[in-house]
Amino acid sequence: MWNHPTIPIGPFNMYSYLVSFNPPTTVNPNPIFPKINKNAFLSPFTYIVGDVSIHAHTYIGPFVSIRADEGTPFYIGKNSNLQDGVILHGLKKQYVKVNNNQYSIYIGNSVSCAHGSLIHGPCQIDDHVFIGFKAIVYNAQVGERCYISTGAVITGGVKLKEGSFVPPGAHINTQKKADALSSVPNTEEEFAREVQRVNQEFPFAYSHLFGNARCSCGLTC
Repeated sequence: MWNHPTIPIGPFNMYSYLVSFNPPTTVNPNPIFPKINKNAFLSPFTYIVGDVSIHAHTYIGPFVSIRADEGTPFYIGKNSNLQDGVILHGLKKQYVKVNNNQYSIYIGNSVSCAHGSLIHGPCQIDDHVFIGFKAIVYNAQVGERCYISTGAVITGGVKLKEGSFVPPGAHINTQKKADALSSVPNTEEEFAREVQRVNQEFPFAYSHLFGNARCSCGLTC
């Protein structure tokens, strides 16, 4: 870091984010505030509104938008990560059913959503799934340990069986295409594990970096 006598060494960007109840509308008239576990971490410039549950040790990266203002509710499990620029939104009154509960978006435990991916409800993403850069999941169910590569699109109400591999740029919009997918190669499986391992360190590490007490400018007190 450039050392200057008038510039502090350490984090000095504004620690700014919006966490709020959804604005009442005819589509979604009941304002509900997000429920965020104290051990989750929200990066600066995160936007979260509405009936959203975020569980322990989940990392939410910068410029993530989680809007439960139309489709609702959203569930994000523990040890997951939503990296920079991820978007979550859902369609009104369209749901997936998980453990007898209805969700617009359900994201399980230890899921990695890489930079710029779009998760649009109704959709269900089970545990240990990897979603690659700029990938889109909309109106789909993704089984455990699937790997969705960069730029792929999953839609059309398809169900991906456990351990399916979606190649880069693939468009999976029929169940026939989904059923024909091969298993995740060892190289991609190892990459997904490493991404998960690194991102599991971030909630604690960034919380320690910024501290629990911050002034209005974002500096740790």
